[in-house]
Amino acid sequence: MLTKCKRQIRLKYLLLTNKNHTILSENIIKKLSELFFSWSKEQPAEIKELPASGSNRKYFRISGKSQQAVGAYNDNTAENKAFIGLSHHFGKYGLKVPSVFCVSEDFSCYLLEDLGDEILFDKLAVIRQKDGISDEFINYYKKLLTDLIQFQMVAGKSLDFSSCYPVAGFDRQAYLWDLNYFKYNFLKPLQIPFDEYLLEKDFIEFSTMLMIPESSFFVYRDFQARNVMLKDGDYFFIDFQDGRKGPLHYDLASLLFQARADLPFEIRENLIDYYLGKVEEIEPESLLNFREHFYHFALVRVLQTLGAYGFRGLFERKPHFLQSIPKAIENVKWLLENDKIPENLPELKKCLGFLVLYESINEDFAPALTVEINSFSFKRGIPSDLSGNGGGFVFDCRGLPNPGRYEEYKKFTGSDSPVSEYLASFPEVAEFIESALKMTAGTIKTYTNRNFTNLMISFGCTGGRHRSVYCANQLARNLQNIPGIKLVVRHREQEKI
Repeated sequence: MLTKCKRQIRLKYLLLTNKNHTILSENIIKKLSELFFSWSKEQPAEIKELPASGSNRKYFRISGKSQQAVGAYNDNTAENKAFIGLSHHFGKYGLKVPSVFCVSEDFSCYLLEDLGDEILFDKLAVIRQKDGISDEFINYYKKLLTDLIQFQMVAGKSLDFSSCYPVAGFDRQAYLWDLNYFKYNFLKPLQIPFDEYLLEKDFIEFSTMLMIPESSFFVYRDFQARNVMLKDGDYFFIDFQDGRKGPLHYDLASLLFQARADLPFEIRENLIDYYLGKVEEIEPESLLNFREHFYHFALVRVLQTLGAYGFRGLFERKPHFLQSIPKAIENVKWLLENDKIPENLPELKKCLGFLVLYESINEDFAPALTVEINSFSFKRGIPSDLSGNGGGFVFDCRGLPNPGRYEEYKKFTGSDSPVSEYLASFPEVAEFIESALKMTAGTIKTYTNRNFTNLMISFGCTGGRHRSVYCANQLARNLQNIPGIKLVVRHREQEKI
């Protein structure tokens, strides 16, 4: 009874959450529709919400009769103003960023050029899977580095940094924010041992070291292949709203130490050489002691990233971020093994040593797709999806031979041998299960690749005890060896309510 009560409470919570989300979405869509009409003089024919990423911003693809745009909503208007201002500035220098078509009076909504759906990260993953670290793969990174220098050293030279958000530039406090973000969102939740007083001393020392290199350049802040769109064979850069004044090293570290990119370390070294050669052509004096400082920024970037993965993954339970944690820890391990962590940060070095020894790291952070397989009676309705995802499959077993009509099978269920043997003797039952397997296996593969967390598959019959139970068990048996999934089988009509 307690379990049923908990399910009812959770269902009420989900309904309330969905209701509030629906009201918010309706208001956003209304504002974006009005904005689209004011820009295009066309009523939207279709408005489709785009998948969420690591922020709270919402994006919608809006199509009219002849015009199309991406509508953005963000209640943080200061961040919106920073993005819009930076977009205009970079556009003047010929950098490929999305054009801003129109902005609402309160700066909560704006319309952007629609760049499509192809992300450079995905393109690189396809090339790597097919050809490995090929010349084509490397050339994509070289093009990225060439464009990065244009952001940093060309467009960045005339930028008014006072319009940047949330701060004009990297100072000691900004670095301490990143380091404490790591401490509170990653170290503490995982209960990695450290002396807090000594770690704070190391953070202060480390932030002082990070202030040594020249910091007069534009820092994109999150310069990585996931923030680059491909359209008509060219790069378009997005998500630069947190950009600010700072050192050259930071963005290079962001790109080469991106956890999910998993670049071989020798390739990173080669790309650093390529970048330094290009910078030297513009401003050689900016490279003074560059390599000496570079790995300090690689470290702070990795720690900041782990803080973000902790918040978005451990707290918000977003699968992509959870799945990225082991790769980020591999970066920490490499920095430790190659003596890239300064000796004057002993407590930080010690707690990172504990971190890489965390035994169950892959088990804890590689989120499985939970596939819930149900049997049920149509008399009591289709099982509720308490994950909140909706969708899935419902298969109607009532067209199959029914052992429940025969007295000798009535006391058994589809899990018992007499019923199993009876149903297995009919070819049409095997064909039904095979068809269900083909349909669901394809979806499971897609869901796993996209890091979805839940899929519900339900089999219904008249009483929910024979055909539906048998089919649910058979499908589970066929799916049990698929890697990356967690199977849960529920026979609802056999549960005690």
